Amino acid sequence: MDRLAGADPEVGPARSAARAVLPPVLRGSLGLVAVLASLVVLALGVRYAGHSEPGRVDSWLFPPTADSVRPPWRHVALVLDFLGEPVGSALVIVAGVAGCLLLLRPRAAVLVVAGAGLTVGTTTLLKHVVGRTIHGPGNLSYPSGHTAFFTALALMAALPTAGRLGLGRTAGTSLVLAAALVAGAVMGWAEVGLGAHYPTDALGGWCTALAVVPATAWLVDRTADRTADRTAAGPPGRPA
Repeated sequence: MDRLAGADPEVGPARSAARAVLPPVLRGSLGLVAVLASLVVLALGVRYAGHSEPGRVDSWLFPPTADSVRPPWRHVALVLDFLGEPVGSALVIVAGVAGCLLLLRPRAAVLVVAGAGLTVGTTTLLKHVVGRTIHGPGNLSYPSGHTAFFTALALMAALPTAGRLGLGRTAGTSLVLAAALVAGAVMGWAEVGLGAHYPTDALGGWCTALAVVPATAWLVDRTADRTADRTAAGPPGRPA
């Protein structure tokens, strides 16, 4: 993978850290965030498994109806919703990959594809396992895939940015979580406002991205570093 990045065989720890999509300084704090997010996803999934009505928290926060958001904001919500649909999300992913390659960040390009795919795949699996519905049978709602996808995009942009800026643990973690919070809140508002999800669905989608993306970024870095190490070592039997 690092060969695709144009890495030379002498990649040292400093250069490896500079290329990382999950900055080493953030691994501990975001690992803890991922664990806590996973517990929230699990707890909400158990709580609303098989339900077809909004819970008490949903009704208190924002009762979902088909016309909760009216023009002109409804048009904004529809545009956001389109970005989470198959065609819209594919366009966003292609644009993200192209941007990463133009910036000579192939690891980030791999993260965009892998992170988006695993996040959406996880939400799809959870929907079938939990079985919560909205507006009738068959409309699986927990967790919100749109919210998870949009949050994942923000995380995948913020992680390498924090590394490139050389931010410490506190500042870097704050930047990553702030980006995730804004993205999740914006898409969650659109999905709940359009009546497609309950607020707790949006929360579940947000937490799903927080659990999946850091783990995916760590896996991308680990795979790339191992590939670089094998390249540097050369074929078996070659003198060191």
